[in-house]
Order: sequence, then C-alpha cells, then structure tokens
Amino acid sequence: MIIVKTPYRISLFGGGTDFPQWYNKKKGKVISGSINHFSYIQLKKLPKIFNYKYRIRYFLREEVVNEEEIKHPVIREAIKLFKINKLNDGLDITHSGDLHAQSGIGSSSSFTVGLLHALNEYLNIKISKKKLAELSIDFEQKVLKEYVGSQDQVIASYGGLRIINFEKKGFKCTKLKLSGQKMNILEKSLQFFYTGIQRNSQKLEKKKILSIQSKQEYYNQIYNIASEAQKIFMRRDNNKLIHKIGNLLNKQWMIKKKLVKGVSNSKIDKMYAKAIKNGAIGGKLCGSGGGGFLVFMTPKKFQRKVSKNINLPEIKMKFTNEGSKIIFNNNKIVKNK
Repeated sequence: MIIVKTPYRISLFGGGTDFPQWYNKKKGKVISGSINHFSYIQLKKLPKIFNYKYRIRYFLREEVVNEEEIKHPVIREAIKLFKINKLNDGLDITHSGDLHAQSGIGSSSSFTVGLLHALNEYLNIKISKKKLAELSIDFEQKVLKEYVGSQDQVIASYGGLRIINFEKKGFKCTKLKLSGQKMNILEKSLQFFYTGIQRNSQKLEKKKILSIQSKQEYYNQIYNIASEAQKIFMRRDNNKLIHKIGNLLNKQWMIKKKLVKGVSNSKIDKMYAKAIKNGAIGGKLCGSGGGGFLVFMTPKKFQRKVSKNINLPEIKMKFTNEGSKIIFNNNKIVKNK
C-alpha cells in the first residue's frame, strides 16, 4: 500500500499570470502557499480474486474491468499514461480530502499531483519536486486539456510559502523567507470563510484565458501588485505589514472582478463589503472566483466583529512547508520523502 499526502494551497497574489497563454509571451509572478489541510491518495495492488480490475473510491465508487470504463478523467488518463494495463495489475485507488473540492484551494491539482506521485512510487520511479510539478502541469494542460494555470501544481509539489516566477522556458520557485515574527503576524491576520458555494472553475478559467488579449492591462496590473507584495514581504521591518498587504489584496480583488463576468456576484460583493465595513482591510475569493473560500486580512481587534457580521463558517488555516510526500509504503512509514 502507498499513501500520498498532498497539501491544498492559498494563492495570495498574481493569480492569472500563471496561465501559459500569458507567461509564454510575458512574465508571470505568483505568491502562494501550501496550507495545513491535505488531500490523501491511497493506492494498492488489487488481488485477482475480484471480477473487476480497478476499484476506485472518491465521492463515487467505481468497479470496472478496463481503464476506458473509468469515469474519473484524471484517474483514467493517469493509468493510461503510466501504461498500467501492460503490468496486468489491478489497482485499488481511494481519495479523501480535508476540505471541500471546488472551493478555490487548489484541490484539483492537489489530487493530480498526489495521484501522479503515487503512481511513480508504485512503479519505483523516483521523481524530484520540480519534475513532479512539471509532469502535473503538462498532464493537466496537455493530456486533460483543462483550462488551468501552473501555480497550483508547483505549490502542491514543493510546499511552503513561495514566489513562483513564470516565463516561456519554465518556472522558478523560491521560498519566501519570512521571519518567525512576520509569519506569525501574517497567519494571525488572515481570516478564512467558507461561502458554501461550490463552483466548476473550468468555465471561469476558460473565459479568462480567451479574454487575455483584450485584458492585458489588468494582467499587467496583477503582475505589478504581486511584485510590490514581494518587496513588502522581503523587507526586514514589519511596519504596517497588515495594512500594506491588505490594501494590495483589496486592489487586486477590484481588478480581478473586471477580468470576466462571474468572478464575483451580488451575494459575495455584499459579504466582502460587510467585512471591510467591520474592520477587514482587504481580501479576495480564493482560486478562480465565483465561490469557495473568502480570505480577509484583518487586524486582530476587528476579527470577532468581522466573523459575527459575515456569519459564515470560519476555518483556521496555517501555512505549512510540506509538499506532496509519501507517508506510507510497503508497510513502512516513509519520512522526509
């Protein structure tokens, strides 16, 4: 049995500039971090006593004889990519996650990264974090032909709070080195609320990608905001950190709402306005927009007031240095893999 643990992520700045349709012509920059909530893939060989070859459990249960019958597109195409049918092995694959899917925390890419990591391990193929990220990006964008960016696969593979620079020749991933005090200030100032709205990001992301040419000014602004946020994070002093980062989040959110219709809606706009009125400095919807988690930068003295007026389930999250890793294999715990 193999168990892979892969983190979800919170993207703070630069989302959209990680579309290859953007960074293949201009540079992209994202500030994003893995969080202490995870996706788990359990993979093991299926004994030949069953009248099916693949047993797959996620929110559905599938028991099928051949790979073409698998309904889950990521699992089906991954099994085909690794040519599992040539091994004559049956597989039992189970997925579970700490948080809701389709909620803006990069759950789809965490699933992909975790599954590809597990299949590499199953075939005794050692893979680096960089290669895992590159494989996952290529798999989602070229094999699955999904409308997705490239940041989620990188963060899920590497882990940590990172600056990711994108350009045509690839990406460069650098850990954002914050002092313990600065990280503490950042984490204690972020509030996360679940809107209860699950959405399919593909529709929004497709619209964004198709409109990149006509919205270049906005993407340039998003890139510049990410660059400004990087400078603020890297300064030694913590003077007005919450206010500076919060203001940039607010500025970015106002621009993101202009990218395509559906990034926000009247319900979300009202919740956002309530949070700002009650003490939050700035925020955004996580992920592509349309629903999922709302994140706000709020001074501690106003957090209770914001929570009361937003009146949504609040989730405590912290950044973690963990990327995708094998936590169990062949009945042995695997550490620091």
